Amino acid sequence: MERDSTMRQSVKYTFYKLDEIFLRLPEEKQRQAKLDFIDTVRTFNRRMLLRSYTLVGLRADVDFLLWEVAEEVEAFQELETAIRSTALGPYLRVTRSFLSGTRRSIYDISLPEDQGQPREEERIRIEPSDSRYLFVYPFIKTRAWYMLSQEERQEMITEHIRVGRKYPDIRLNTTYSYGIDDQEFVVAFEGDNPHDFIDLVAELRHTQASLYTQADTPMHICIAMPLPEMMDSIGGAKVSDLVQQDVTEVGGWLPVAQVEEVPAEGALLVYYGTQQVALFHTNGQFYALNNRCPHARGPLCEGTLHTNGQGPTVRCPWHEAYFSLETGEVLEGPSPRDVETFQVRVEDDTVYIARAEQPEPAL
Repeated sequence: MERDSTMRQSVKYTFYKLDEIFLRLPEEKQRQAKLDFIDTVRTFNRRMLLRSYTLVGLRADVDFLLWEVAEEVEAFQELETAIRSTALGPYLRVTRSFLSGTRRSIYDISLPEDQGQPREEERIRIEPSDSRYLFVYPFIKTRAWYMLSQEERQEMITEHIRVGRKYPDIRLNTTYSYGIDDQEFVVAFEGDNPHDFIDLVAELRHTQASLYTQADTPMHICIAMPLPEMMDSIGGAKVSDLVQQDVTEVGGWLPVAQVEEVPAEGALLVYYGTQQVALFHTNGQFYALNNRCPHARGPLCEGTLHTNGQGPTVRCPWHEAYFSLETGEVLEGPSPRDVETFQVRVEDDTVYIARAEQPEPAL
């Protein structure tokens, strides 16, 4: 029951289409508009998880996708307002938009043959992989599906999971849209081989559960690209050679919060690229750890702070593993390993974090 109180996430898939008039503008105007867009979107990196994808040449009705994950839907609205206010904004049209949220599945996602093995964690927190492709589509079940008994539905879900296990390189992210958007689910698969996904979907068509699918289109294949390269993919003046690499990709310092935003003797969830980071403020000092407990991926930002002879610590809210805020060392509890730490510095009331420096290899 304690795990059910974990903060869930809001998820947004926003598809954009570029007005072809933009490509007739002078190159310098195109270049400045793209740079303005990149700079604006990057300012939201500390508030949400942002991934960019191109669909140019893959669909006629969309050119690129922003996959956004945040703690509240207001962040999506603020990002879209900021994008519309850029020099590129007047030439962009949102042709498709899926809003959803994470929740715990009502089904058992393990298989009978998994008995005695660690249970696969249900993804109530979105953590994208480094896969090359993202396959996204809205999904609606028939009303008849909901009239079936829980046991009947579970049997069909188990069959569905068993098929999915045949394709270990395809990773599934399912989020829920009940009451907040037109579809019931948004399904997003990640993978490195489109042919694997074709084979997976073809095989799923033969499962019993597929009889209860009302709608699962339009489907999108999206190619992961950093923002500058994604901007180049839409045509016009190139900018990727003019833009510095994102600090989250090279391990540089990223501003993530103002000092007053982090509660004293508390924590704030921030993002470093696609990674969730728990930023702690205790005894006047700031510390940053990977937000996911290595044991069962519990959210450390929701843990409780303690101070003892081993220095400041945080207790995971799920299974009470204790970690040092200074070193990330697991001090007590079931965690199999330490948690990653980040460097922290404060300048002009702004908190910055960076990946911890790696030790030099021994000669």
